[in-house]
Amino acid sequence: SGSRDEALKEKRTQILSRGLPKQKPIEGVKQVVVLASGKGGVGKSTTAVNIALALAANDSTKEVGLLDADIYGPSIPKMMNLKGNPELTPKNLMRPLKNYGIACMSMGFLIEETAPVVWRGLMVMSAVEKLLRQVDWGQLDYLVIDMPPGTGDVQLSVSQNIPIAGAVIISTPQDVALLDARKGAEMFRKVHVPVLGLVQNMSVFQCPKCKHETHIFGADGVKDLAKTLGLDILGDIPLHVNIRETCDSGQPVVVSQPQSDA
Repeated sequence: SGSRDEALKEKRTQILSRGLPKQKPIEGVKQVVVLASGKGGVGKSTTAVNIALALAANDSTKEVGLLDADIYGPSIPKMMNLKGNPELTPKNLMRPLKNYGIACMSMGFLIEETAPVVWRGLMVMSAVEKLLRQVDWGQLDYLVIDMPPGTGDVQLSVSQNIPIAGAVIISTPQDVALLDARKGAEMFRKVHVPVLGLVQNMSVFQCPKCKHETHIFGADGVKDLAKTLGLDILGDIPLHVNIRETCDSGQPVVVSQPQSDA
């Protein structure tokens, strides 16, 4: 009975794997790191931007790119202080826009800033495919991909179409966010993408006047989840006005205030 179960399991795996797309690397890109969150509004794009800048700052020999895969709500152009349309190469590939030494690509460069993207799933998937395959990234050591929130088509498509070195899950310590963060981590495990660890964002607020600390979203939620899932905590980021203001003004904190606690 045991061997029959094993044989059935093996057969099922073979059938399922037939339907999966073959993973094809992005030309010129050595390592792809995806930043994801189950829930929106947890500071994922802010973290993605600062991680890309930190990778470049930690080793000036490394070339870093940043891809905004959030088609409906692209925020990388504002955070990286970039505007305009990408130029086309002779091979009809889009050239990423560059700032702070980071090559960036986003749907936000292709549409008006105030225009909503009112598309069905298939059009979104086509746009993601173009952002992945029809961009001339040059030679990159790291491509950081800022994923849209959730565990839907875009996350699956990106995970199954390109080899990913690892995923980083961003969450606040709030129970509602943790529920979705857990789903995000489990999704990557299902599609065999290694989860590098979790980032606890907006963990504590310090009053600028009296320095009293308040855990607005709870204290150790992400740390507890990491323990449950057997994952590392990669960072514990406070809810700080500087982090928000610098990203809103297109001068992320890692590049504009590298010596600050934030």
